[in-house]
Amino acid sequence: MKDVFARLASDFLSAIIFLIIYLVTDNVILATSVAIAGAIAQVIYARVKGHQLSFMTYASLGLVVVLGAVTLLTNDPRFMLAKPAIAHFAIGTIMLKRGWMLRYMPPIVTETVPEYVTAAGYVWAALMFLIGAGTIVVASTGDLKLWAFYISVVAGGAKILAFAVQYIVLRLVVTSRRRAAARA
Repeated sequence: MKDVFARLASDFLSAIIFLIIYLVTDNVILATSVAIAGAIAQVIYARVKGHQLSFMTYASLGLVVVLGAVTLLTNDPRFMLAKPAIAHFAIGTIMLKRGWMLRYMPPIVTETVPEYVTAAGYVWAALMFLIGAGTIVVASTGDLKLWAFYISVVAGGAKILAFAVQYIVLRLVVTSRRRAAARA
């Protein structure tokens, strides 16, 4: 669980940096420049430490640089605010692959209820698309406080709630099936 939150923080670090600096300084150019530099530094740091970098890491860096450049050229923060939506759409698309979630589950779950895990994977994909669409709607308003609330509370809370519901449902189903198998 700790690893999941660390990965989420890492994935959204440039957006977090952008938001903090923009809220403190009200300077789009400074916030965008520091966010771009932070994203580049994050990749360099990972490479120096010898960490394996995924496609998503490079895609995130590319988005920060491209959207950051557009933000700098237009002096409009909405482009940087839209970055998490693109990430959510990309992740949702990856989650449409049948059975993607099986490798993240403990053996007891994958052996007992693989069909539930596959269904949960599709539900997660739908959630990512929904959060991405919401992010674009909120980003288009240009209201940073609303965007910060949406990204941190609504989007983050939806993921935590979905994780909790998934955990409870899978635990109940696995327990039920194991009891039924023991009786038989």
